[in-house]
Amino acid sequence: MNYEAKRSNSEQSEEITGSAVSNSNDASNHASKKNKSMSKKAICIIAAAGLMMAFTGKMDIKVKGSDTVLPLSQKEAENFMKKNSDASITVVGGGSGIGITALLDGSTDIAMSSRELKVDEKLKLKEKKIKQVVVAFDALAVIVNPKNKVSQLTREQIEGIYTGAIVNWKEVGGDDEKIVVYSRETSSGTYEFFKEHVMAKKNYAAAVLNMPATGAIVQSVKQTKGAIGYVGLAYLEKEVKDIAVSYDGKTFVKASMKAAKDHTYPVSRPLYYFYAGAIEAKVKPFVDYILSSEGQKIVEEVGYVSIKLEL
Repeated sequence: MNYEAKRSNSEQSEEITGSAVSNSNDASNHASKKNKSMSKKAICIIAAAGLMMAFTGKMDIKVKGSDTVLPLSQKEAENFMKKNSDASITVVGGGSGIGITALLDGSTDIAMSSRELKVDEKLKLKEKKIKQVVVAFDALAVIVNPKNKVSQLTREQIEGIYTGAIVNWKEVGGDDEKIVVYSRETSSGTYEFFKEHVMAKKNYAAAVLNMPATGAIVQSVKQTKGAIGYVGLAYLEKEVKDIAVSYDGKTFVKASMKAAKDHTYPVSRPLYYFYAGAIEAKVKPFVDYILSSEGQKIVEEVGYVSIKLEL
């Protein structure tokens, strides 16, 4: 804008001079051209300096939401910051719904989610022109205590346990012991996904214990013989037992990276990043890093499934 203003004033000055003096000498013309050239160079230097400041400025990104995506985002952020000393990325869990709410009120740059946006969320976020990026895939494992002799369940049996129709392990081939059912709380995308895809959209039983974080489910199942819960692949540990699941009553498959990749495990899902279109330039370097070959190797190191078929 300054350059155009200076150029306009210069042209006006030349026109006025041209009407007052019919013949200008060569020295005057040369001086005028030199001044214009210097002005252009000065503007170019200022513009370049501005770009340099923008490029080297501190990158401060807030990421919030899904506990499922949390360990992946933490590892990706850690590696990205090692490579970019001016980057500062804060990653906080709490649940997909918490992240999406934070995106709506502007308190986070990126919302992590283990589910798609709901219709009402899309309407609320419409003005922000939300961008959706799949960063990885996950298989949702059903876990029990290692002392539990049950090693497989059908989808219908799992539904029965979570809706309260089945309350004792002896009803599904186990010991005569009460089933203690653990779930994520309602703000969790995993809670929503499990309800829709495993429970056929039926309501959770009142006796189900809702936990604030996935890690809390793992701890509770470890310590309780009659417990059952569900977790993402990255949360599987030796101290809990993941059981094989069947949707047809015949083929039982355990959750694993391989089974998720070849689609033989029936409870698989994409993991998302959501962000406003207006800040795309700000978050894109980090998002692009996650989607790169290096970033996708981290996806598999953490325990999830890469979006790339081959690494």
